[in-house]
Amino acid sequence: MPKKTGLYFGTFNPIHIGHCVIAQHMLEFTDLEEIWFVVTPHNPHKKKNTLLDDYQRLHMVQLAIDDEVNMKVSNMEFGLPQPSYTAKSLAHATEKWPDREFCLIMGADNLQTFHKWQNYEWMLENHHIYVYPRINMDGGKLKDHPNVTLTDAPIIQMASTDIRKAIKAGKNVSFMLAPRVWECLLTGNFYR
Repeated sequence: MPKKTGLYFGTFNPIHIGHCVIAQHMLEFTDLEEIWFVVTPHNPHKKKNTLLDDYQRLHMVQLAIDDEVNMKVSNMEFGLPQPSYTAKSLAHATEKWPDREFCLIMGADNLQTFHKWQNYEWMLENHHIYVYPRINMDGGKLKDHPNVTLTDAPIIQMASTDIRKAIKAGKNVSFMLAPRVWECLLTGNFYR
């Protein structure tokens, strides 16, 4: 039987404890057997020049989840055309790892706009989607689709954008990040 694998896509610029809490919740409280953090080189909705180098972000995700047996970091999108589109990445993953059943992990905010994503109908029909809650967002009209599972993951009001701004302003945000990620940011003088 294929291993049920949740793909958690993101720029992770930087990865913070909110990302890790959601991933751990998905592992512990759903039927997902493993989580892959897929580091996106270029999200079509974000400016590339605001991102740290792809491999620096990949390294930070590895630092954050290093001790977790059922979590891994993936650079699968690094060799695909940019900007990165989830449907293409899912098709690539399904072909490359046929021993896995890939599912999407996303916030209710993304599900609410999912109908605007490239090839969303194909993704919805062929892949299960696990949705974590966001304040004042219920997931929209797709929340009742049979391949969508709304989870009761904790609502995390934390954003990488806010963390970057705080670091630039010289604030200590160490409790928002895994200790090794915080050390990496300090050593590399990132976001200052």
